[in-house]
Amino acid sequence: MTDKDASPELLVACLCAAWCKTCAEFRDTFDKLAKDNASARFVWLDVEDDSELVGEIDIENFPTLAVFRGDKPLFYGVTMPQEGVVARTLASLTRADRDAAAIPEELAGLPAALSSRLNSPS
Repeated sequence: MTDKDASPELLVACLCAAWCKTCAEFRDTFDKLAKDNASARFVWLDVEDDSELVGEIDIENFPTLAVFRGDKPLFYGVTMPQEGVVARTLASLTRADRDAAAIPEELAGLPAALSSRLNSPS
């Protein structure tokens, strides 16, 4: 399968919190996954600091991933903070005909909200 088969690119959002020790330990792994998956966009979102993007979402546990292709949600859920586990999850989402996943209402507009942030100059 080529990258064109999986277009548009994946958006991988990690929902964490600054006070969460597990999230702090997972951050380097998440950044490494981002480097290893250059065709996807990886975004680290603090559920408190980035509340304008994620609203008043109730997170069951950290880290939680939300993965989209365009505006289509492909995955939402708590993940083990291990590189292999996340890499396998992402690999399972590469098929272009993958069914949409259920996500919290607060995240439905996340790809559009992030689009302007990711495409604007810093």
